[in-house]
Amino acid sequence: MMSTSFEEIMQVRGLGMPEPGEVTIKGQDPVFPNPFKIGEATANAIAAVGVAVTDIQEMKTGRRQNVEVDVRHAAATCIGSKLIRTRGPSGSWDLFSTREMNHMRTLTHPWLCKDGRWFMPHFNLPHLHDRVIEVLKCESNAESVSKAISEWDSLDLEEAIAEAGACGSVVRSNAEWLRHPHGAMLAKRPVLEVTKIGDSDPMPFNPDGRPLSGIRVLDLTRILAGPMAARTLAEHGADVLMVAAERLPQVPEHVLDTSHGKRSCFLDFDKSEDLATIRQLIKSTDVFSQGYRSGVMDHYGLSPEQLHEMRPGIVYISISCFGYGGPLSSRRGWEQISQATTGIVLDSGMDKPKLAPAAVCDYTTGNLAAYGALLALARRAREGGSYHVRVSLCQSGMFLYRMGKVAYDLTAALSEAEVESISMVSNTGYGELKHLAPVLRLSETQGCWDKPAPKLGSSAPAW
Repeated sequence: MMSTSFEEIMQVRGLGMPEPGEVTIKGQDPVFPNPFKIGEATANAIAAVGVAVTDIQEMKTGRRQNVEVDVRHAAATCIGSKLIRTRGPSGSWDLFSTREMNHMRTLTHPWLCKDGRWFMPHFNLPHLHDRVIEVLKCESNAESVSKAISEWDSLDLEEAIAEAGACGSVVRSNAEWLRHPHGAMLAKRPVLEVTKIGDSDPMPFNPDGRPLSGIRVLDLTRILAGPMAARTLAEHGADVLMVAAERLPQVPEHVLDTSHGKRSCFLDFDKSEDLATIRQLIKSTDVFSQGYRSGVMDHYGLSPEQLHEMRPGIVYISISCFGYGGPLSSRRGWEQISQATTGIVLDSGMDKPKLAPAAVCDYTTGNLAAYGALLALARRAREGGSYHVRVSLCQSGMFLYRMGKVAYDLTAALSEAEVESISMVSNTGYGELKHLAPVLRLSETQGCWDKPAPKLGSSAPAW
C-alpha cells in the first residue's frame, strides 16, 4: 500500500493512483540520526518522477513500466554534494570540499537570541555573507556571530536581516509557522502547483528515443533545488542548457553534484545583448526554469505570461524558498532557512535546535519541480497549452513535517558500502569524479546522463 504522502503528490497528477504493483518504494527511515522521514520524503518525490516518466512513455509506446526507489538510496541523494570524490595524488578517491563551504557550515547554525529564542542566519555566497556580517557588526567566526546574535531580539533581527537583503529566520515551531499568515497561506495549497497560463496547439512527444528526447530545457538556476530539477530532466533524455552570468558566485560542491547531463553557457541578463540571446533561445525552449524571488523575472520581461507570448507551449518552472502570494514571498532563502521556518530545525535537536543532516527541502523541491514539468509536458502533448509549475522549499519542508516522525538513534547512517553501490565515475570538465548515479529504477527506460558534468561556460549559448 502506498503512503498517504505519496498519494498527496499523486493528486497533482490528476489521473488517480498508479496500478497496484507498478510503484515499489523499498525500505524506511531512519537513514540519518534525525526524527524526520528524510529518505521516505525524497523517495516519494523520486517515485513520482518515475510515474510521470512512465505516463510519457505510455503516450509514446502504449506501454507502462515498473518504478522502484530504495529509501536509503533516495536519502543518499540529499547529501550528494558531500559524497563527491576526486582523484588524489596517490590515486585514491578523496572527498571534495572547499574552504568556503566548510567555513559557511561553522556559522550557519541556530544561535540563541537575547529574548531566549533561536535564530538561523545564512552565510552562503560572499555578498550575502557580508550583508549578515554588516547587520551583526561582528567578525566572521562562530564566537563573534554567537555573541552578536545574543544581543538581538529574534524578530527584530529577522526584520533587519530581511531589510538588508540577506538571509535568516527565527527558529519557529511548526505550529507557530502554521499560525503565521504566510504558513497558513501555504498550508491551503498543494505541495506543488501546475497551472495552465495560456493556449497553444498540442505538442506530441518525439516518438523515438528516450522519454524526453527532443525536449529542450533552459536552466537559469543555481544552488540547489533548481539545478536538481534540470538534472532530473536530463536523466530522462532532455537537452539541458545551463545559463549563468560569469560574474555570479557558485558553490563548487553543488555545481559538481547537479551538472550531470547538461551543457553550460555564460549569459548575463543585465547585458542587453545577452538578454536578447536568452529571448532567442526561449523561442525554441520547451521548459524554462528559474529560481529568483517573486517579481525579479518580470523586470527582465521574462515572466510566465511574457514567455507564453514569446513561445506558446512553454513550461515555466518557478522555484523559491517561501513560495508565492504571501507576505514573505519576496524574501531570500535557502535550505537552512526553510528548515528553521517550518519547524524542522526546532524538532531535529535534542537539547537545542539543530539542522537536519541532509538538504531534504532542496532535493525534494528539485524532484517535485521536475515532476511538475513532466506532468505539464504530458498535458501539453494531450491538450496543448503553456503551464506554470510552482514549488518552494517551505512547501517541501511542510510536506516533510506532515509525514510525521520516527524513532532513531545516533548511529543511524549510510555505510560506505551502500554509497559505493550507487556511485559511478565520470570524466567531467573538472576531471575524474566519483559521484552518485541515478537512484530511480525504471524497468524499460532506465535513466542515465548522456554527458558528464561540463565546466561552467564551456558551451555556446545555442541549441
